[in-house]
Amino acid sequence: MLQSILHGLGYGLCHQLPERSFFGGGIQVPVCARDTGIYIGFVVSLALIGLLHRPNRPKEFPGIAGFVAIILMITVMGIDGVSSYGGFRTTTNDLRLITGILAGFAMAAIVVPMLNDELWLRATNERVLTPTWRLVAWLAAVPVVFAAVRWFAPFLGVLYPILVAIAILVTLTAVNLVIVGLFPIFERRAERLSDAWLAILIALTLSGIEIAASGLFRVGVESLVDKVG
Repeated sequence: MLQSILHGLGYGLCHQLPERSFFGGGIQVPVCARDTGIYIGFVVSLALIGLLHRPNRPKEFPGIAGFVAIILMITVMGIDGVSSYGGFRTTTNDLRLITGILAGFAMAAIVVPMLNDELWLRATNERVLTPTWRLVAWLAAVPVVFAAVRWFAPFLGVLYPILVAIAILVTLTAVNLVIVGLFPIFERRAERLSDAWLAILIALTLSGIEIAASGLFRVGVESLVDKVG
């Protein structure tokens, strides 16, 4: 039952090849190693940036050093993915995981200032991941997250794939919240998270629709391929 639910959640988001995925308690994680890194990396980065800047809510994008780091982090994942899929080299689940975490961390650093600017009644003109000590602390968390996911998470049993499923929903909801926050009824109205409950609910609903739509799209494509074949 649980495996079917998790499989359905990630069906339209990932190829879900067992040899490229992790397991917990005998249950396959809903997405591959790289996507697991992306979603977990995004959520951890989201929380860590909030912690590093607490109690402020910076609405400006990172400075030059931060942007360079973000570009490099996403580029590394792109190189690993393209070169391996293109057959130029082989990769491993460990490489997929670490490059996914890097990309997830980077994506959150772009989403955070947009969310802060759109949702909160009071946001500061501070740049995300500045001064330098915040950037260093943020980067230092990457290997810690890798170690936790790669070696500690499997000991959590079935809780491991469940946590990845939650990370998927949180990531998609956060990204959708950027869109929802553009509507005047929600724009810069919240003082605390509880004030944004309706916007969050709408963003979560959109995430569910996107997951279902992507799954149906995959079913359609696979059906078409079978007919052509």
